[in-house]
Amino acid sequence: MAVPKKKTSKSRRNMRRAHHALPSQAHNECPNCGEVKRPHHVCGACGYYDKREVVVSGSAEAA
Repeated sequence: MAVPKKKTSKSRRNMRRAHHALPSQAHNECPNCGEVKRPHHVCGACGYYDKREVVVSGSAEAA
């Protein structure tokens, strides 16, 4: 069975884990309403995607 000959130092262990962090998610501004949204996703505030309405928002249904 493989057993380490020396104890791995905290510095060496942390250097190995330097790339383990999750990257931050990208966000763009919606061209229709200006809210922040994920790229290539429907805007949750206005329901627009690619300059056209694909989901009818609640305020438009009540009118």
